[in-house]
Amino acid sequence: MMVGRSGPPAVGGSCRPISQFVLKVHSRCDLSCDHCYVYQHADQTWRGRPVRMSTATVRAAARRIAEHAREHALPVVHVVLHGGEPLLLGAAGLREVLAELRTAITPWTRLDLRMQTNGVLLDDELCRLLVDEDVQVGVSFDGDRAANDRHRVFAHGGSSHDHVRRALALLRRPEHRASYAGILCTVDVRNDPDRVYEALLAESPPRVDLLLPHATWDNPPPRPGPGPTPYADWLVRVHRRWVDEGRPMSIRLFEALRPGGGGTEAFGLAPADVLVIEADGSWEQVDSLKTAYHGAAGTGFDVFGQSVDEAARHPGVAVRQEGVAGLCATCRACPVVDRCGGGLYAHRWRTGSGFDNPSVYCADLLRLVDSVDAYPRPARQPPPAAPADDLLDDLATGHGSTETLGLLAATQLSITRALLVACRDRAGSTAAWELLVHLDQAAPEAVRAVLEHPFVRPWLVHRLDSSARRAVDPLPALAVAAAIRAGVPAAVHVPVRADAITLPTHGGLVLPGLGESAEVTVLRGGFRVRGGSAERTVLLDPVELSAGWRPTRDVSVPGGWLLIEDGDPYRDCYGQPVAPRLADPAARALGRTVAEAWRVVQRDVPAHAAALDGGLRAVVPLTPDPVRPLRSATARHAFGAVAVTPHSDPETMAVLLVHEWQHAKLGAALDLYDLVEPGQGTRIRVPWRPDPRPPEGVLQGVYAHLAVTRVWQSRAASTGGAASAHADRYLGWTRDGVDALLASRSLTAVGERFVGQLRHALEETRVGSR
Repeated sequence: MMVGRSGPPAVGGSCRPISQFVLKVHSRCDLSCDHCYVYQHADQTWRGRPVRMSTATVRAAARRIAEHAREHALPVVHVVLHGGEPLLLGAAGLREVLAELRTAITPWTRLDLRMQTNGVLLDDELCRLLVDEDVQVGVSFDGDRAANDRHRVFAHGGSSHDHVRRALALLRRPEHRASYAGILCTVDVRNDPDRVYEALLAESPPRVDLLLPHATWDNPPPRPGPGPTPYADWLVRVHRRWVDEGRPMSIRLFEALRPGGGGTEAFGLAPADVLVIEADGSWEQVDSLKTAYHGAAGTGFDVFGQSVDEAARHPGVAVRQEGVAGLCATCRACPVVDRCGGGLYAHRWRTGSGFDNPSVYCADLLRLVDSVDAYPRPARQPPPAAPADDLLDDLATGHGSTETLGLLAATQLSITRALLVACRDRAGSTAAWELLVHLDQAAPEAVRAVLEHPFVRPWLVHRLDSSARRAVDPLPALAVAAAIRAGVPAAVHVPVRADAITLPTHGGLVLPGLGESAEVTVLRGGFRVRGGSAERTVLLDPVELSAGWRPTRDVSVPGGWLLIEDGDPYRDCYGQPVAPRLADPAARALGRTVAEAWRVVQRDVPAHAAALDGGLRAVVPLTPDPVRPLRSATARHAFGAVAVTPHSDPETMAVLLVHEWQHAKLGAALDLYDLVEPGQGTRIRVPWRPDPRPPEGVLQGVYAHLAVTRVWQSRAASTGGAASAHADRYLGWTRDGVDALLASRSLTAVGERFVGQLRHALEETRVGSR
C-alpha cells in the first residue's frame, strides 16, 4: 500500500491515543548535514513552509494536544521541540513556545518537554532557560572529529565538532545536568567504531541513540567492503566493547534488542505513538518517512481543521498500530520479528510495493540480534576505572563526598525552580512572581534559602497536581518569606488556608477571621497581616512571640543548624501520620537527641556524618505508635528532610538518620538517572521483607542497608556482642539484595554499573569486617 500520496482519507472508528508529539518550531537549520532526511532526501516539502512556527500555530497545536489528553485521560504527554534547528528561535522565542504549551496542556496532564538540537547555538542563557523550564535536551553528535565532520558541517564546509563539544560541556555542568538527555549518533561504517564509542563515552551522556542512516530499497545504504552486513559488523564491535567494559553508559539500541527490552521506534512491535506538527500546522506521520518519497509523511490534515484523533486514524498511522499483522510476510515468518519488529518503517520502502517489505537493513538486523544474544555477559568484577558519571560512581562508595552532596542539592534546587515556573504559568500571581524575580537578582541567597526548604517542592507538586486544582498558590508566600529573609519591604496578597498563613523557613501564623486572602506587608523585624476582619503585626523576636505566631525551631548540630519542622502543612508527605506541633519542652528534647545522634554518626561513620552535613536540613516528628515505636521515613519530593518518631536514644537515632539519608540521596540521584528499566513488572524477594519488592524498592533497601552495615561494624569493633550480630545480619541482607538485583535483569545499563559498584563496595566492607 502506498500511503500518503493522495489527499485526506476518510476517517472514522476508534484510534489509539497518541502521547508523543514533535513540533517543528523552526523549519530551517544552521548546519548543512548531507545525511539529513529533512533537506537532503526525497521529500522537499520544507521549501514551501514558513521559517518558524507562528504563535497562532503553536497555540492551536497546544490546544489540540490538551484536548486529546483530556478526552483520553492521558497521564502524561511528551512534546519534542524539533526542526530544522529549534535553537534558532532564540531564548525569547523558545520561552514563548513553552509558555503556550504549558498554559494549554498542564491543566489536564503532566507535560514532558524535550528538545532535539545540533547544539551549535547552545549557551549559558539557553541552558538556564531549559533547566528552569524542565526541558530535556538531546544533542546530535557523531563521535570524534573525523566522524562528526564527515556529515555534520556548516554550509561553507566548516567543522561543527568544537561547537557541539562546547554544548555538551555546558550540559554536563552541575547546574545544567538535569536537562542533559543524551546524544543521537548516526552510524557511518567508514568511521572507526572504537574511536566513535570513546568520543561518545567521553561526553558522559545519560543515554546514547545509535541510528542507522536513513535508506530505502530504492536508495539503499552504502556498503563498503566485502562483507554483506557492514552495519551489523560495526555495531557488534561497539556492543562487545560496551559489554566488556560493564555497560558504562546507556545505549538504547542494544538495550532494546535484549529479550524483553521494550523496543523503540526503530525496533520492536510497540504501536506507533507519535505525530509530527510541521511549522505551518500540518499533521504529519513520523519524520523518517521523508526519506521514502516526496510527501510520504503527509496526511492532508492540520491542527486548525482536524483533531489528534482524526490524524491518528490516517492509514499511514493506523497500519503501524497493528504489530506483527502490519508487517510483510517475510517479517511475520522471521524468528526474531519480536526483537527487530521489522526495523524502522521508512527503511521498508520500495517503489511498487510501498512499505510491504522487510527493512533494507534486514540482513544486518538479523546478524546483530544473533550476535547480541550470543555474546556472553562478563563475569562480575570491580567496575572499570573510567566512570560513566562521577556523581554516581561517588555515591556507589556507599556515602558520597561533600562535592557530590552539593551537586545533588543543586539539581534538586533546579527541579524546584522548574516547578516554580510551572506554577507561575498556572497561577497568574504576577506581583508575587515579579517580587521573586527581583529578589533573585538583588538577594539570591535569600531566595535560595527559601526554595531549598524541603517542603517547598511538595507544595509546588501539590499545586500542579491536576486532581488538586484548589490547592493554595504557593508563590505569594514564597515571595514574602524571601523578602523577610532579605529585609526588603514588600506587600503581597497571600492566600489563607484554614485561618493560617505558612511562610517556609520562618513559621506560620494562625489568625481566625482572615478570610480567603490577606495582605502581608514586610516590615523591619517582622510583618503585618490584614485580611477579612483580622489584622496583626508579627515581630520575629525569638523571646517575645506574637499571638498566633508559631515560628520554626532550630537546633545546633555538628553540621550547622537543623530545623524541627512540625508546622509546615506540606510536611505531611511521608505516607505516615506526622505529629502536630510539639510543645516547647518536647521540641527541645527531640533537638538534643538529634544533635547527640549526629555526634554518634561522626564517631561511628565519619564519611556518612559528612554526607549529613552536606544536605540534611530538617527533621519532622511522626506521631508516636506504641506498636512501632521506632519509625522513620523519607519522601522523594522532600530532599533535605527525614521524618522520625521522637525518642530519647541517640544511638538508635543515629542509625535512623544514616538509614533515611541514604534513601534521600538515592532518591535525588533517581531524579537524574534511570537506574531501573521503566515499566518493570518484576518483583524480587528479599530477606528483610516478607513481600516481593519492585526493583527500585530493592535498590533503595540495599543502598540504605550498606550504610547501616558500616555503622554496626564500627560499633562491633568496639563492643562486639549484639553489634556484631546486627552487622552480620545487615551485611547478609545487603549482599543478597544486590545479587538479586543483578540477576533480575531489571536494571538499565547505568543501573547495572551502579549496583555492580555497590557489590564491589560491599566486598570491601566484608574484608574490613574480618
